[in-house]
Amino acid sequence: MYALSRPLLFAFDAERAHTLGLASLEAAYRCGLSPLVATPPKPLPTKAFGLTFPNPVGLAAGLDKTGAHIDALLALGFGFVEVGTVTPLPQPGNPRPRMFRLPQQEAVINRMGFNSGGVDALVRNVERAQRKNGLVGINIGKNKDTPNEDAVADYLLCLRRVHAVADYVTVNISSPNTAGLRELQEEQALRKLVSALRDEQEKLASKDGRRVPMLVKIAPDLSENDIDAAARVLGDLGVDGVIATNTTLSREGVEGARHATEAGGLSGAPLMSQSTTVLRMLRTRLPDSIPLIGVGGILHGADAATKQAAGAVLVQTYTGLVYRGPALIGECVDALRRRKEAPSRGTLPPE
Repeated sequence: MYALSRPLLFAFDAERAHTLGLASLEAAYRCGLSPLVATPPKPLPTKAFGLTFPNPVGLAAGLDKTGAHIDALLALGFGFVEVGTVTPLPQPGNPRPRMFRLPQQEAVINRMGFNSGGVDALVRNVERAQRKNGLVGINIGKNKDTPNEDAVADYLLCLRRVHAVADYVTVNISSPNTAGLRELQEEQALRKLVSALRDEQEKLASKDGRRVPMLVKIAPDLSENDIDAAARVLGDLGVDGVIATNTTLSREGVEGARHATEAGGLSGAPLMSQSTTVLRMLRTRLPDSIPLIGVGGILHGADAATKQAAGAVLVQTYTGLVYRGPALIGECVDALRRRKEAPSRGTLPPE
């Protein structure tokens, strides 16, 4: 079915197609037509962060920024959906146009800039969701106008507000589209931020009677020394998990393409090798007790298997959904199922 609707969606600019696609998916779900849109895969229960996921394939943050379409997205067959990035206060994000497709390269460039309805609106949406078929992560960030020296307060506010409704929380310090945000990945800034959030996480666990895992999402553009430093901090502070990676500022693999010179983060197939390299490096530097989510460049089931072979327990996709549609979800689950059933193969699938 997606093969029929894709040409229509691609006739619109990328952000308009994004909005139209979500609205159509929501309408289909409310009319009971989700089985016509996608056939959910058979379960493949996967444990990570003290949670059991129905299957290890999730939706990355950025598609449903407001948490308004959780049930419709889970009905496609995702084992989990991550919503956001959400900021404490509403903000419009960067000026349009701010999202661009590169079809030949199966890539997207975006500079959305944490457009957000604010954390209170997102929490209301998550509270309304039935969440029958999977888990929900909430990705938190800081407002654009909040200086980095005050960023801790923004992240703490978001953590407190989402704690009661999230299955897990992701700390986004790696988007390239909020000025200065990636500076929070520098070792001392990262230690200050994550230490404050870890303290608050434990206080909230005692107060609410449930411990919500906290993950940190990092960029693919870090040097090896930066990765060493980040792993040292995240290991020392005992975060529950790490997501590798966000979008990249690199334009390797899209040189000369229309829109390739647009500012913003690049996602999709050209990111696969770079993000997997960072994932693999993190796996060798972090304790085995800290699970990883692999994201970036998953366009086929073999890509998901490559991420898992590189050290990921779970995987996420976003741009792949734009180009392949919901069939990609089942394809990835099936690839991971085959890998689980034949662990003796043990070889890394080709990238």
